[in-house]
Formats: sequence, structure tokens, C-alpha cells
Amino acid sequence: MKKMVLTWIWVLIAVLQVNAGVKPGDNAIEFSLKNVDGTTVSLSDYDDQKGVIVVFTCIPCPYAKAYEERIIKLHKTYAVKGFPVVAVNPNDEELSPEDTFANMKAKAEEREYPFPYLKDESQEIYKAYGATRTPHIFLLKNEGGQFKVAYIGAIDDNAMDVASVHIKYLENAISALLSGTNPDPATTKAIGCSIKTKG
Repeated sequence: MKKMVLTWIWVLIAVLQVNAGVKPGDNAIEFSLKNVDGTTVSLSDYDDQKGVIVVFTCIPCPYAKAYEERIIKLHKTYAVKGFPVVAVNPNDEELSPEDTFANMKAKAEEREYPFPYLKDESQEIYKAYGATRTPHIFLLKNEGGQFKVAYIGAIDDNAMDVASVHIKYLENAISALLSGTNPDPATTKAIGCSIKTKG
């Protein structure tokens, strides 16, 4: 009997882990996180925008490095259309020493990030969203002041070689929202490094 109960507990835990995070159509999770400029940035700060491109990313991951320039271009292209980028670093700096707040600030200054670069110090936000990789995209749309999740996944279909990209998932998803339809696909597999989380 005891063995059966333990088995059911493990099954329940597994189900909860699989279902953790948001999915397309869900309300987005509000956040208030420290930006590299010392201010606090909240999702609600973007109430006047059509949507927000939330990017969970980091400094040392080769995939994050490969996508860095594309993320900057995405902001420059789509912020003026109502879809700015908000970058969030979810990594625990003890497990990923390059992801300190000081290094984040230096990186943002070096690359002249045109968007906020926030630290998920408690690691509660990335878990609430269900991010697992860096980079991991969550495209949000503003529906009358309530942000909804519209697309989750990768930026495009070739992380390491921008010249070989065939499908721009995120840009297609934004185009769909701008034309009044839902992204299709609404989810793709995020390709990147695992998020470094506290025990």
C-alpha cells in the first residue's frame, strides 16, 4: 500500500512538472524585476503596447550568443510596431558565474541593448512562465490591458547560422497578431542551454 501511495505521489509530481508554466491563450504572468540601469521594470509598464517579446536569455550560452544580434534587431524592428523586447536573465549566478548582475550590466552597455535586461533573482518568474532554455521566447499580446500568451518557443529554425534560417517563427507570430489572427504554430521547441537553477 505504501509503495502504491509513493508511486501515485511521483506520478502527480511528474504531471505537475509537465504542466508547469503558461501555454498559448493563458494570461501572462506579471513581473517586476531589476533592470541593469537600476530601475525596476514590470510587465504592466507596457500596457500601452500591442504586446511584448519576453526573452529568457543569458550571457555564456553559445545559443544565446548566436541569437544576441537577432534579438537586438527584433527589438529595433518591432518595438516601433508595438512589440518591444524585454530580456530576462534567469540563471543562478552561483551555478553560472558569468551571469552576475555586474556582467549583465557590462554586456548591456557593451552591446548597447536598446531594451531592458532584467535579472530574475528569485528564479520565480522563469518557472512561472515555464521557460527551460536560453533563449526561450514568450510572445505576449495585449487584449484590452490584459497580456495573453500568444506564442512560445524559438526565434527561428536555425540557432547557429542566421544565413541558413528558413522559418522565422517569432516574426511570423508577430505578423499574425498584427493581422488580427493567432500564430500558427503557437508553440515550437526552444533550442538553447538549460536554465541554471538553484537546487
